[in-house]
Amino acid sequence: MPTHTYRASAFLEAARRQGIEVVTGTDRRQALADQAPGTTLAADFRDPEAATQTIVVFARARPLAAIIPTDDDTVTVAAMASAALSLPGNSVESALATLDKRKMREMLRSAGVLSPEFQSFSVDDDPVSLSSRIRYPCVIKPTCLSASRGVIRADDPERFVQAFRRVTAILRMPDVAERGREETRWVLVESFVPGREVALEGLIDRGHLRALSLFDKPDPLDGPFFEETIYLTPSRLPESVQQKIVQCASRGAAALGLTTGAVHAELRVNEAGPWLIEMASRSIGGLCSRALRFEPEASLEELILRQAVGRETDSFRREKPAAGVMMIPIPRAGILEEVRGLEQARAIAGVEDVVISIPPGQQVVPLPEGKRYLGFIFARASHPADVEAALREAHRRLELVFGAPAEGSSAVSWG
Repeated sequence: MPTHTYRASAFLEAARRQGIEVVTGTDRRQALADQAPGTTLAADFRDPEAATQTIVVFARARPLAAIIPTDDDTVTVAAMASAALSLPGNSVESALATLDKRKMREMLRSAGVLSPEFQSFSVDDDPVSLSSRIRYPCVIKPTCLSASRGVIRADDPERFVQAFRRVTAILRMPDVAERGREETRWVLVESFVPGREVALEGLIDRGHLRALSLFDKPDPLDGPFFEETIYLTPSRLPESVQQKIVQCASRGAAALGLTTGAVHAELRVNEAGPWLIEMASRSIGGLCSRALRFEPEASLEELILRQAVGRETDSFRREKPAAGVMMIPIPRAGILEEVRGLEQARAIAGVEDVVISIPPGQQVVPLPEGKRYLGFIFARASHPADVEAALREAHRRLELVFGAPAEGSSAVSWG
């Protein structure tokens, strides 16, 4: 896991609960590494070959049973190291396909999986000349980023030129450019797929996808940016539609060659059926997995670890109550000074917690340039509609205060 991950505590707690001994691989040496030798390992994720060799050398002294990627940054290293150690895992080609949206689209198209029509262009191409060759509406996005970063809808040539230039500027930002020239030199232009969006969380075992949960996204995601907010489970779509969604995701996983481990898929549903928009070979991002609980008592991370070490997971089912999470939107850029109304939000019936993940005093940046979540609201109730209502009411109670050096402070409220 990268040091900036949201996922560390969930996986480490899952390992403790399951009695599974783990080694935490990170991109920086841990400060207390000498106090607990053999429990952490530092590797350079930007150089997968070198990181793989580091893991192989480590495993000679301390054999490993499985290597699990928690975030996109570690998917390639996990696949390469698993192959080098003859451990269960996805192939390197499959792992790379989930990280490269252009390659993913090519493989899905070849397999006949319904997904957006697409073209790819170099960051050096002239968007003015390209704009007359595009069918609108379209979606412009980097091929290598996640969490809707850099994803912009354009409905006409003028907006296309603006969006293309904005996406290429994001690809030149220092934290993106360090990924390497090849990863950051392509821009994908896709057809916009209308319809309801859902997210599927699953486990793949020997090529078979088992859907663990299907999330509805009740807020429309029509652009121009695609900031996600509410996830609700169980889905309120008809059972027949849900089955088609799972079948589409299964075909997508097979097309990408995924054979084992967690998957997170984003799909859209309209009169043509389910369309596979994205598929990642890791579990859901941020703190969103806290919305999932399984019976007998287990977290999503516990199921991932159980599968990795060969323990059964088929007897676990998502709990009966409905659950949901809201990724708190960032209304504008600025220095976050304070978040007010937290206790009032937490007091809403059904709300389990409100977590602010960006500390006061730090800069917040909205999409499409932003890459961090402001925070998360979690709720549970008997029915999805009650969960949705609780999340929205809790959100309305929150007030963000931004620092404004020239004029004191300014506040943004959703009430």
